[in-house]
Amino acid sequence: FLAENAAFSKACHDSNIQFIGPTAQTQKQAGDKIESRKLAANVGVPLSPGSDRAVNAGEAVEIAQDVGYPVIIKASGGGGGRGMRIAYNDAELMNFIKLSRGEASAAFNNPDLSIEKYIIEPRHIEIQILGDLHGNYIHLGERECSIQKRFQKLI
Repeated sequence: FLAENAAFSKACHDSNIQFIGPTAQTQKQAGDKIESRKLAANVGVPLSPGSDRAVNAGEAVEIAQDVGYPVIIKASGGGGGRGMRIAYNDAELMNFIKLSRGEASAAFNNPDLSIEKYIIEPRHIEIQILGDLHGNYIHLGERECSIQKRFQKLI
């Protein structure tokens, strides 16, 4: 996954090799779920209610009781559905926080977790945009990503 590796992008830049893809800074921001959530909030993107920073188990329960169950736990540094779990009550949440933190730490070397209200049967649509250094942009249309298994897109 070098295309999603901020260190690789930076190494290319530092070696005067043109990396075709986002900058290292953009990859760091987009690759960290907590930071990307903050970035989205700062530009006015509507977000499901939840944490705006890494949380411990006690904070997660407080947030869950505030926003209402079900909630989803997300590994901040992760992807591919690793570290993600849906909790429907306090007991599940406490157990899943422990499991998700261990999985996130092992898989991504980052134990940080966030929590947010889980949206049942959401629509997941992506719009892919390509741009170059000269200000030229094109979109590739919509991509339906709602059909998933274990948080992995199937289509």
